Amino acid sequence: MAIVRWDPLRDLMSIQERVGRLLADAPARWGTDEGYGAWAPPVDIFEKGDALVLRAEMPGVDRNDVDVRVENGILMLKGERKHQEEIQEKNAYRMERVYGSFVRSFSLPTTVDASKISARLKDGVLELVLPKAEEAKPKK
Repeated sequence: MAIVRWDPLRDLMSIQERVGRLLADAPARWGTDEGYGAWAPPVDIFEKGDALVLRAEMPGVDRNDVDVRVENGILMLKGERKHQEEIQEKNAYRMERVYGSFVRSFSLPTTVDASKISARLKDGVLELVLPKAEEAKPKK
């Protein structure tokens, strides 16, 4: 049998990697009391012409379950993805989809005209168009 030199640093790095993987999956695994996990829709924010565009993926969320508000320069998305049918755990092979309510908030730049924001929900993607104020647009 060969003698192997013990390297405590290697063991610590291994433990750190394991804990990192465990915590990365924690929100989906732990969930709430009802067995549903907390989730937040992924969001893309980019500039397009004279406006900012925010796109949030919300598959399975009904338009009546989404609330978009602007208060004091903060854009807030609130909503809920409801569990459609009751599935007993003993009949389920795998349950990865996450249900429940979510809240996302974003600070708006002062260049956005909050009174002209438009929104549409199509194919599970919420798109908000945040036009820039006239003062913020470049002048010729």
